Amino acid sequence: MEFSNISLRPFDLSDIEDFMEWASDEKVTKYCTWEPYTTKEEGIAYIKDKVIPHPWFKSICLDNKKIGSISVSSNSGNDRCRGELGYVLGSKYWGRGIGTKAVRLVCETIFKEWPHLERLEALVDVENVRSQKVLEKVGFQREGVLRKYCLVKGKQSRDMVIFSLLSTDPIS
Repeated sequence: MEFSNISLRPFDLSDIEDFMEWASDEKVTKYCTWEPYTTKEEGIAYIKDKVIPHPWFKSICLDNKKIGSISVSSNSGNDRCRGELGYVLGSKYWGRGIGTKAVRLVCETIFKEWPHLERLEALVDVENVRSQKVLEKVGFQREGVLRKYCLVKGKQSRDMVIFSLLSTDPIS
């Protein structure tokens, strides 16, 4: 697939239609900690209150259409050297290399934009093999399984695989 038409851009409230396409899809949110969005009002509130104020939260765009999101959350204090990567992609775009390209774009820029960052981490449900493969393709190292690490949708505790990429690691 040609990747010149994939980009990362900030969200704004006018993106609600594109956002609802993937954020309301149960296949997309299966491994997410949050439930699918059911109303535009919920989506608008999330974009307005969480996404826009976030220091590094972007939409994954294909030909200017917002088809997913990707973010890096920074830690503070003694953990300031670490950040956490999170991403989600509309299900009809799976298997086309778009997620891998989006993660690669972040990794190529985040260590320059945030020079204090030395380590980028990602936590992936043990059953979400596709997402694990995305990270491995970009150069992330699988470090281990964190047992019963977090609740998914407030219900069941899940094992998570932790991956990391250091600022000195090569990006594949």
